[in-house]
Formats: sequence, structure tokens, C-alpha cells
Amino acid sequence: MSRNDALRAARLRVGWRTAEQAATRLTEHGQRLLMDRHFTVSARTWRRWEGGCPGWPPEETALVIHDALGRWPEDLGFTTPPGWLRPERQEGEQVTRCAFVSVTAAALVPGPVSPQYVDPALIGYFEQQLEGHYRADMFLGPHDLIGTVSAQYQLIDKLLRSAQGETRRGLLRAGAAYAALVGWLYQDAGDLNGAAFWRGVTQEIALRSREPHLVGYALVNQAQVRTDLGDGHAVLDLCEAALENSSRMVPKVRVMALQQQAHGASLTGDRTAVDRLIDQANALLPQVDDDLPWGNACRRTPAYLEVQRATCYGRLGLGHEAVSLWDQILTSVPDTARRDRGVYLARHATAAANAGEPEQAWEIARPAVQIAAETRSARMRGELSTLQRAMRPWQDAPVGQDLLETLADVTEGN
Repeated sequence: MSRNDALRAARLRVGWRTAEQAATRLTEHGQRLLMDRHFTVSARTWRRWEGGCPGWPPEETALVIHDALGRWPEDLGFTTPPGWLRPERQEGEQVTRCAFVSVTAAALVPGPVSPQYVDPALIGYFEQQLEGHYRADMFLGPHDLIGTVSAQYQLIDKLLRSAQGETRRGLLRAGAAYAALVGWLYQDAGDLNGAAFWRGVTQEIALRSREPHLVGYALVNQAQVRTDLGDGHAVLDLCEAALENSSRMVPKVRVMALQQQAHGASLTGDRTAVDRLIDQANALLPQVDDDLPWGNACRRTPAYLEVQRATCYGRLGLGHEAVSLWDQILTSVPDTARRDRGVYLARHATAAANAGEPEQAWEIARPAVQIAAETRSARMRGELSTLQRAMRPWQDAPVGQDLLETLADVTEGN
């Protein structure tokens, strides 16, 4: 029995007895509705829609399906992509966007606040909450956490107006970590403007703390945004600035700066620098023994530095070398790190395509598409868009058609 019974039932309800007949009728309906004689839906595509992985149709096809069957694809068993809104909900989307912007405004508490006693125990409270947010991010993705974490940053900012001495310094440290996490959540959600804003907040509060390792951490956060923007020289500038005071920073921050600098080197095409910087970071990794609650991906993520090397190799177009590394890395990624695994699979698939192995790329990419749909991670959708470009040499071959149809479910709009 077809796994997408909702679409099959809708087809039979309007009298389309077979997939071939449904494809013909939908094509005819779409050509009339859109006044476009080039609009077509094949029987092969319809059969895929009634299968276990129906994906999501292009936007105009979604409109045709709704007009023909009286229901939107999301109600017909299709995998709803991130960001999809029915046309009648566009007004609601504007309201949501306003709320999203207001969360960013929450970083700034206007005007004076009434003095209050700030208990030093609050520092431990915020640090414990922060660790929980890091764990939740692995499962939930950015959209469900942005409001919660930014609201807690706002509370820290309010308390800083009254805190003094060591309590104030502890809250500054916590505030920098919270601002950095909100910046990351915005970055993962695909809002680089919001990410840049919060990275700036992180930089400000780190400077106020006067702690060199926090300032370095904030500079690395800025470099991450520049990496996503493809600005390799800016990444190198920021990481070099962070490393100027490396003797005063904990090893963890130096590891972070070196690996991010390697990303900058990959963006400028310098493979030698990539290997040198990753190797330097690797030599420092055994020295990471601080109890700071932030920036612990290098300890928490299996094969952390090899992930960075493989990513850089993929960016440099070193397909075979990257594939070999991803083969090793993915064996150590736990099931709990589902979103990270999806990103790695997408990068692995792109490396396979660059190595001239489109069938392997297709097999690797399948679970990544599902994870992208579930987590709504813009970062992962961006990785899949990169894969889509890498598969262009095979776009007319069956494997290319299969992959591109599936990728359209989550990459539309990227």
C-alpha cells in the first residue's frame, strides 16, 4: 500500500484512477490555471508523491494541487518545507516577523531601572540554564529557542544595572555567553543580519568584562558570520586579532580562533594554511581543561577538528580527500547530534559530487534532506543548496533528476 494514503485518497475522490491519469489531469489543470502550456507533471513524479518520501512540490505546483484537489499539499501527506506559509497566512507571517524583530530589540533594555539586590547565586543559575540551552539546541533547532534565550539575556542586562563587584563580573561573563548563543541561533536560522547584531552585543559585553578570553571568543563569533558571508579576508583579520593576545587566553579560545582562521584560509584558496592551522589547533586540544560554560564544542563534538578540516577541504574542491575524512567522521557522530549529522551528511554528499560520484552523493544526501525538513535549519538548507550546485553536471541524468527533485523540498528560496 502506498505510504502517502492522503494523496492517494484525494486522487481517487476526484476520479483519477491511476498515477498516469492523475499526472495528465493535473498537467491539464495547471496549464489552464497558470495559462502556461509548459507546465507539466509526470506520472513518475506523481508516483513519488504517493510514496514514502513525497517531498514538496514547487510553489506554482502547490497552487495547482490546491486548486484541483481543494487541499494544500501540507494536508495531503507532503513534507512541509521550512518557511512555507499558505497564501491566506501571509498576513500572519508579517506579524510573526515583527515579533521576531522585537526579540532582537530585547537585547537593549531602555532607560534606568529600579535598583535591586542581585544574589551571587544567580550566576550559577544562569550558567546551568546555559548548558541546558546548548543541549536543547541540538534537538530543537534555532526557532524554538531564540525567544527564551534572548529573554534571559535581557534579564541579565537588567541585573547588571544593579550588580557590583564579583557578582557583576560573573554576570558579564554569563551575558557574553548568552548573547553569543542568541547570535548563533540567528545564524542557524539564516538571519545573518540578526546574527551580526547579536555578535556585536557579544563583543560589547565581552569588552566590558575585560577578560581577554571572552574578547577573543567574541571575535571568533564575528568571524563565524563572516565565514557564512564568504568573506575570507575578514575571517583572517578577525582571527588574527583574536590571537594577538593568545598568551592571555585559555587554550579553548585559541583552538577556536585557529580552526576559524583555517576556514578563512579555505575561502582564500590556501590549502597549506588550512592544514597548518588545524594541526596547530589539534596540538592545543589536550590542554583544554577550563570550566567555562561556553565554547565547548571542541570537547563535546566527536572529531571536532577533523570536521573543520573536511569542511575546508570541501570548500577548496578537494572532493576525494573530503570524502575520505567524512567517511571516518560520520562513524563517530552519535544519534543525539541529529542536526550536526545532517550538516555533515550534506557536506559529505557535496564532496562526493565534487569527486565525480553522483550516485554516492544521492545516497548520502537522502537522510540529510529529511533532517533539514525536521529541524528547519537554514544552515543545513544552505549546505544542500551547495550540493544542488555541485550536482549540475548530472542534472539531466536520472540520478540528478532524483536528487534535484528531492532537494527542491528544502532548498527552494535559498
